[in-house]
Amino acid sequence: MDWLEIKIFTNTEGIEHIGGMLLMLGINGYSVEDKNDFEEFLTQTEIYWDYVDESLNRLKTVETTVTFYVSDDAEGREQLSLVRGELERIRSNVGDSLGRLEMEFSGLQQCDWENGWKKYFKPFTVGESLIIIPSWEQIPKGNTRKVLTIDPGMSFGTGQHHTTKLCIESLEKCVFDGCKVLDLGSGSGILSIASLLLGAGSATAVDIDHLAVDVSKENAALNNFYEPKFTAYQGDILSDDEVKAKISGKYDIVVANIVADVLIAFAPVFKDYMHENTRLICSGIIAHRLDDVKNALQQNGYKIISKKEESEWFAVELSL
Repeated sequence: MDWLEIKIFTNTEGIEHIGGMLLMLGINGYSVEDKNDFEEFLTQTEIYWDYVDESLNRLKTVETTVTFYVSDDAEGREQLSLVRGELERIRSNVGDSLGRLEMEFSGLQQCDWENGWKKYFKPFTVGESLIIIPSWEQIPKGNTRKVLTIDPGMSFGTGQHHTTKLCIESLEKCVFDGCKVLDLGSGSGILSIASLLLGAGSATAVDIDHLAVDVSKENAALNNFYEPKFTAYQGDILSDDEVKAKISGKYDIVVANIVADVLIAFAPVFKDYMHENTRLICSGIIAHRLDDVKNALQQNGYKIISKKEESEWFAVELSL
């Protein structure tokens, strides 16, 4: 198997944040290079060694990096999409206080990343009734499923990740004709569009990244969904009063496919958009964070109806 090496540029304060983010996304191994780790060694070398190669002096000024690896296949590319989206969320929240938070691909040119991943994205079926097809592919002959056409862009996911599949399978059970859906952390808009194809009357998508909002609108249009049936807003429902006002009201289904820490932060506010019969679908939960998320949700008054698992990723369905 081929592997891609990725470096995230940050600072000393950002190491813990980036490491935690990678763990939440199922990337369990990474290495850190940080000048603070070497300062004592480089200034007091006589304690440790008689001689230190002068080339190590570069460590005095090295930019802090967190390095990790993903497989060079569809699953690895999907993980990279999740990392890029989560980096954007962190950057939006903290600015440049954790460094530049940019990624570098070893042995892979930026143009290769922007276009090369498309070779891994082919039509695939999800659940019992949908087939997801990239906009540059043809509908397979003999297809009888509802077609969800998507051009995710390089940052916002294709729907191949386990968490997205789990959400769509849950939506198949919960969506009913004419229902209202709220999609928090909407990314490419794939869950909103899936809901509409399954019969929802309207879908409202919210993401902290304005590029994701633009991509979701383009994808909705590819599937012939426009305002007011599909609407998308940029903002943070925890702090942005403008977006909170735009999406105020009650929905029949609230779906959030986000990382565990964000689900925990959202736990007190999901209920603002729910009535007594609303179904809440939470996904993006890696196995070792499942109890943390469940505890936060239950402490805020939600009842767990069911949970689904695939390859150590979980989706949980809840009600008030």
